[in-house]
Order: sequence, then structure tokens, then C-alpha cells
Amino acid sequence: MNTPTILDEAARILRERNGAYGEPAECMAAVAARWSTTLGVPVTPAQVVLCMIDLKLARLAHDPGHHDSALDVIGYAALLGEVCP
Repeated sequence: MNTPTILDEAARILRERNGAYGEPAECMAAVAARWSTTLGVPVTPAQVVLCMIDLKLARLAHDPGHHDSALDVIGYAALLGEVCP
């Protein structure tokens, strides 16, 4: 798959997820609040996004050709700008 095609697919998925889960900043803030409670330390929405990217990178290290994980990395990277102050 070429670069423009995968970026278009990532954009489509982001639009779908926005419709399903709401605004990314709000969703990541909600996850950050839950993780803060679970871990007992403050977690920011940006840290949630970075940890999700790291999870996907770990999966890609196991299977570099896994298309969905690559799309997820692109998508989470795009969200980073929306959750950073």
C-alpha cells in the first residue's frame, strides 16, 4: 500500500472512531483519568496516546507487516496534536 492510500485510510478510520467514541481529546482525557486511578499516579491524555503508540509498536516488532497496527500508529500519532496543550 502506498503512502497516500494508507494516510487516506487512517483519516477514514479516525473519522469513524470520532463518530463512535466522540472527540479524541475528551476520550483520551477519560482514559487518562481511569489509568490515573488504576496506576495511582497522574496520567495525561498525551501519555495515553504515547502509550497506545508504544503498544502498537511492540506489536509491529512482532509482526512488522501487520497493517492494522501500522494504521493505528498513524492514527494515534495524528491524535497527539489534539490532546497536547
